[in-house]
Amino acid sequence: MEHVDLPATTHIGLVGLKVADLERSLAFYRDLLGLQEVAREGATAWLAARPEGPLLIALHEWPNARPKPRGTTGLYHVAIRLPNRTALARLFKRLADHSWPFHGFSDHKVSEAIYLPDPDENGLELYCDRPQEEWPWRNGQLAMRTDPLDVDSLLREAAHDPSPWEGIHPDTDIGHVHVHVADLQAAEHFYWGTLGLRVMQRDYPGALFFAAGGYHHHVGTNIWAGSGAPPPPPEAVGLHFFTLVVPDDQAVEAIAKQAERTGHLRHQGVGEIWAEDGAGNVVRVAPDDVWEPRPMAAGAA
Repeated sequence: MEHVDLPATTHIGLVGLKVADLERSLAFYRDLLGLQEVAREGATAWLAARPEGPLLIALHEWPNARPKPRGTTGLYHVAIRLPNRTALARLFKRLADHSWPFHGFSDHKVSEAIYLPDPDENGLELYCDRPQEEWPWRNGQLAMRTDPLDVDSLLREAAHDPSPWEGIHPDTDIGHVHVHVADLQAAEHFYWGTLGLRVMQRDYPGALFFAAGGYHHHVGTNIWAGSGAPPPPPEAVGLHFFTLVVPDDQAVEAIAKQAERTGHLRHQGVGEIWAEDGAGNVVRVAPDDVWEPRPMAAGAA
């Protein structure tokens, strides 16, 4: 099997989320987290870290939306990456000052992470990377761990920058996406065999982590919702799609051929494709971060 060779410039781009109440979600993502609303059309709003920056999140108010059932595939979390520890600490302090609930705090040795829900209980991770030369390796693979995060140290870090809050750091991006799948072998066949992302760690219980260019992971997959879990119903809130930004049109075409051959191709447009991983998670593959804001109708990719 031939694989697409994806370089270090490969990254995660725009993520589409289905939400039950657009204004409620904007009160969180825009007003509390500090992302900027750069466009809106109908029931969809597009957010970025800065007006001229790439689109990061598209929020779409889904007709008849209901909570995502437990024991289904789909979103585990979207990971919003802050460019440094101080930026993460300031955002953490802001959330704590506004009494937003947290799900957990972890030191993964490659990164420091905070976990929390959005208003629809969509999982979010806020994190910053440690310097790459500090990442631990074991037997040729990254040895990510889940150790307790030094929360007190993070809060002390926030005091290093006493300037007034003016929104999330403008260099914030989407670092990775982590999804529930039904089968890890099938996930590997798709994310490695079709998209060309290499397995970076396979000894974490019930999970596989994939990346390009030596990053710790651009995509995480797990079977923690249950082996063989079904996809959520179409009207459930959660992940609509996420974007894998690849280096050029040739990479898109190569992935398109692989996706068609393996039965994962859902749609091919001008300069982009939409593929589905077999567990209901939709991936848009495109050669850049530019995406014209457009309505996302219910049931559309």
